[in-house]
Amino acid sequence: MPIDGVVLEGHSTLNTGALTGESLPVDIGEGEEIISGSINMTGVLRVKTTKEFDESTVSKILDLVENASSRKSKSEDFISKFARIYTPAVCIAAVALAVLPPLVRMSAMGIPAEWDAWIYRALTFLVISCPCALVISIPLSFFAGIGGASREGILIKGSNYLETLSKTGIVVFDKTGTLTQGVFEVNGIHHSEMEDRKLLEYAALAESSSSHPISRSLQRAYGKEIDRSRVTDVEEISGNGVTAKVDGIEVAAGNDRLMERLGIPYIGCHQAGTVIHMAVGGSYAGHILISDRIKPDAEKAIAGLKEAGIRKTVMLTGDRKAAAEQAAERLGIDEVYSGLLPAGKVEKVEELLGENSGRSKLAFVGDGINDAPVLRRADIGVAMGAMGSDAAIEAADVVLMDDDPVKILKAIRISRKCLGIVYQNIVFAIGIKMICLVLGALGIANMWLAIFADVGVMIIAVLNAIRALFVKRL
Repeated sequence: MPIDGVVLEGHSTLNTGALTGESLPVDIGEGEEIISGSINMTGVLRVKTTKEFDESTVSKILDLVENASSRKSKSEDFISKFARIYTPAVCIAAVALAVLPPLVRMSAMGIPAEWDAWIYRALTFLVISCPCALVISIPLSFFAGIGGASREGILIKGSNYLETLSKTGIVVFDKTGTLTQGVFEVNGIHHSEMEDRKLLEYAALAESSSSHPISRSLQRAYGKEIDRSRVTDVEEISGNGVTAKVDGIEVAAGNDRLMERLGIPYIGCHQAGTVIHMAVGGSYAGHILISDRIKPDAEKAIAGLKEAGIRKTVMLTGDRKAAAEQAAERLGIDEVYSGLLPAGKVEKVEELLGENSGRSKLAFVGDGINDAPVLRRADIGVAMGAMGSDAAIEAADVVLMDDDPVKILKAIRISRKCLGIVYQNIVFAIGIKMICLVLGALGIANMWLAIFADVGVMIIAVLNAIRALFVKRL
């Protein structure tokens, strides 16, 4: 659908996953609104446009992506701030050490100035103060952390993102394709008086002539070659389902409206998903539940994040409320917001950012085109690299190459380990230098100690930085 509009004629099924994250197709008919970016899957529609292209949903997504990054907080660069104060301070101190004591000795005490001794002390002071350990080891720690993450299939686009990731306190997830597999398939057969495989066989044969995604999921679940010679009198009722004869037996497969149309009492389903009611021989035979499946390690990922000190997990999705709440309850997610378009996700993330106090950061994890604006707006954006859209990968700061949600936990642990090493090097290097600077100013430290305080400390700090390359397995 190139532009937003209202359906004037026709019935069809739309895939709105790229925009809303809705994993299941949506039936559409006359008088209903459609949004640009949806994919028409089955029928022919005549649509009256309701918006100019610049006002369409897709154009607004592009605008959100472009403007979101301008409101994103920037990470502070410690080295630049430190050097701005440290370098002139030690240079002034070295000049003062070389000049002031001799002048004071001559003028006030009337004793020899000993210029050579004080200049030697000042040179020793300068050698000790050289910040090689910090300048080399801190960037190296970040490079090693990024390299260690890439070996685990986690691509981090810069050291500033690694630093921000280490401060994560809130993790916000998209649902479809991020915590779930993003494909709909048979997830249960309920209230069936016949064998489940037999009911599934009737459904797959009755739906064998349809190209509808739900029909294909039934055929995949059946798993056998379809013998279409067994099927006759097929009638597809748009927006309702299919009726046919299978081995001469009347079979109906469809939604609530089909059962009501045929006058067959049916049993509702309490679980979230698309329900295919089955009638065989004019009697209700049960229903088949089709829904999106949660990724195998998603539950483990959420539990691990909470153990790692993440104080809040949130799900934002364009999916239906029932499906979103069911997935969130199973995964143990703290808050869930459903039925959101891209602009709604950005607004909700901005609310969460406004509520977030202190130094903790907000990370958003998503995979679709509809997630690109919020990936840009969050403090740190994490995209699924295998199934994720190009727009999401481009907008993200971190990319998980195999779409495994556990890698989010691993990325946070890598970043924290890397930042821990950085802080160790900062404290070690500055601590040793300060002690040696005092000793040098008092004339106790000689040039050999000064060289150790410069080169020796640098080598130790570099060796410590290399530890960031090695990631402990989860």
